[in-house]
Parts: sequence; C-alpha cells; structure tokens
Amino acid sequence: MFSPFERLVAGRYLRSRKAEGFVSVIAGFSLLGIMLGVATLIIVMAVMNGFRQELLNRILGLNGHMNVYAYQGALVDYEFDRLRIADVTGVTSVVPIIDGQALLSSGGAATGVLIRGLHPDDFARKPILAESLIAGNVDDFRDTRIAIGKEMARKFRVAVGDQLTLIAPQGRASPFGTMPRSRSYEVAMIFDVGMFEYDSSFIFMPMKAAQAFFQLGDAVSALEIFTEDPAAIDRIRQNVEIVTEGRLGVYDWRDMNSSFFNALQVERNVMFLILTLIILVAAFNIISSMIMLVKDKGRDIAIMRTMGATRGSMMKIFILTGASIGLIGTCLGAVGGVLFASNIEPIRKWLEGLTGTELFAAEIYFLSQLPAVIDWGEVIAVIVMAFTLSVLATLYPAWRAARLDPVEALRYE
Repeated sequence: MFSPFERLVAGRYLRSRKAEGFVSVIAGFSLLGIMLGVATLIIVMAVMNGFRQELLNRILGLNGHMNVYAYQGALVDYEFDRLRIADVTGVTSVVPIIDGQALLSSGGAATGVLIRGLHPDDFARKPILAESLIAGNVDDFRDTRIAIGKEMARKFRVAVGDQLTLIAPQGRASPFGTMPRSRSYEVAMIFDVGMFEYDSSFIFMPMKAAQAFFQLGDAVSALEIFTEDPAAIDRIRQNVEIVTEGRLGVYDWRDMNSSFFNALQVERNVMFLILTLIILVAAFNIISSMIMLVKDKGRDIAIMRTMGATRGSMMKIFILTGASIGLIGTCLGAVGGVLFASNIEPIRKWLEGLTGTELFAAEIYFLSQLPAVIDWGEVIAVIVMAFTLSVLATLYPAWRAARLDPVEALRYE
C-alpha cells in the first residue's frame, strides 16, 4: 500500500530536527494525549466491568436468583410448592427463608438490621457465606446462635460468644398496651463477604429461631430459587409462574436490583463517552501538528512534486506520518492501560500508603477491594476507535499537502 519512498519520507518527518522542534513538540503531545486517553478508557471500563461483576456475584451469592412469595402474609404449607418448583428445568435448588427487620441493641447503641432465617444446612451450602467466615464454625449455626458481619462486629465491639439483643417489630399485647419483644442471641460466627452493606447490616439466624422471633409458627417468608444461569432467567421464571398457577408472586434478581444495575450501566456509558473525548481532543492535536508540518515542508513537497512524485504519494506520506503517531500512542496506551488494570489493587494500596489517605472507602463503594475485569473485546474496540480517529485526523492535512501547487510553493522560497 505504501511504497518504500513514501515510508522513507514519512519516517524522516517523524524524526525531528532542531529547525522543526516546535512541530515535533505538538506531535509529541498528540501522541501523549492518545496514549493517556486509550489507557484511561481501558482502565475505567475494566473497573466498571469489575464493579458490575463483583456486585452481581456477591448479590446473587447471598440472595436467590428468584423468589416466590405469598400475596398476603407468609407461606404456609410450602413444601408442596417447593418440590414442584425444584422439578422445573434449570432450577438447581429451592430454599425456604425468612426475611424481616429488627432493632439491634448492644452496649447502649442501637441500629436497624435485616434478619434472614434459613436452615443450618442451607447456610452451609452457600459458598459465599461458608467460605467467608473469619471467626466461628459453620457447625455452630444452630439453636439461638447467629452469624453477623465483620463491620457490625466492629461497630458494636462484639466477638464470638458475646450476646446481642434484638427487638422485634411486632410487640406483645398487654394491659398497658403493646410492649416491645426482645431476645438475646449469642454470636456464633462472624463473616466478611466483601460487601459493606451485608457486612454491616445483615444477621443470619437459624430457621426455628427466626420463626419464633417473628411469630410465624411453621411458615416462611419466601422460597429462594437458585438457577443454572441467572442471565437466562426469563424462561425459568415463566415455568415457575406456570407451576405456581398464579397463587404465588414471583420476582427475580433484576426486579430487586434493577435501579442499581441500570445506574451502573448509565454511568458506564457516560464515562465511555466522556473519556472518548480525550482521544478526540488528541486527534485534533494531530490535525494541528500535521497542518504545521505541511506548511513547514512546503518547499520539500514542491521539490518532490517537480521530481515526479504524484499527489497520491504526497497524500500517503502525510497520512502515514499522522497515522504512525496515532498507532504508537494507541499501542502504548493499550499496553499501559492493561498493565495498570491488571495490577490496580496493589497500585491502590501503594498510593494509599504513599499519600496516607483512603482512596476506596468500602462504605461508599460497597466493596472492600477495587475490582477490575478486562474485557478484551472492549480493549480491541478502544484500539480500533483510537486508531480510526487518528487516521481520520490526517486526511485534511494530507489533502492540503496533495493540493499544494509546486510553482507557488517555490516562488516565495
């Protein structure tokens, strides 16, 4: 596509001499701008992908992919429905649960908490819970012994073996009116699932204890359904609705977290658009540097034209010169962005140690570590986009060079 002559001239124009220092400086800033733009875009997209994947994995690890509940009150005699739902294709397990709220009181402090009651065997079968215990043992989850998160334990200064008092939302009727019901529970386990929301406000309680605390008898709040593929939930949900015959309500993880994940997607798209502008600005710098190069090399262009070089050759020379700046900047930015994203957590810790400040607060971002997942399809798309913008930026200056009249260029030399 490019002749040896065109490559030779373009290469000489890329290597600056003292007389062309200013043009070279602008070209260098153009290369730097494209490099930073590509690297920043790759890093931000990787972090956004990491946020979404980590939150999705942790939320779906703690919560079911789908829940079935009674339209009014609790689920009574749920075993028949549980067995029928378990037979639906794509359903891996159906777990009865109790969800409720309570007031936790300890050491003179109090806060609202979310209580989830489930059978000890179901607790042990949840990998994200069983593998995240930092104190206690799974076998201790029985009777009136509960599991709390690391942040809750830190806030109330409790450890395994200590007592916590829970006050139920439904009071006890008495001659003096409704009296609050409270009960003390022993902390048997402390977990750290890596999500501040769960570590600070969730309490897991054995099923029998939760039924007694909320006065449900043998009933449960809902049936928690786990599936083979959470992304293909529509077909399974339709089959579950058919099995329940409209007697029970059904909602899936998208209904529970739709606004949260929609906000993440909107933020991701906006960040992509904003950071693309960095690359666009760098591409405009290429235009300005190439126009100045064409003006500076007017005499050279005229001489080459008089020696037989065609307009097409002139256009190719300047396209190759500008595209080389874009290609080098894009490649350097892609390599730098991938390396940074791959080591982002050690880099964050190093920066926090260097500056003495907290750069990634768990209570704000929900996660205790900064995640990054590199999507190679996105990386390739960013590289192609940056290189395409760089090539497009060279077209007008190259066209100006090809249109230069040799006679006019040499007349004023």
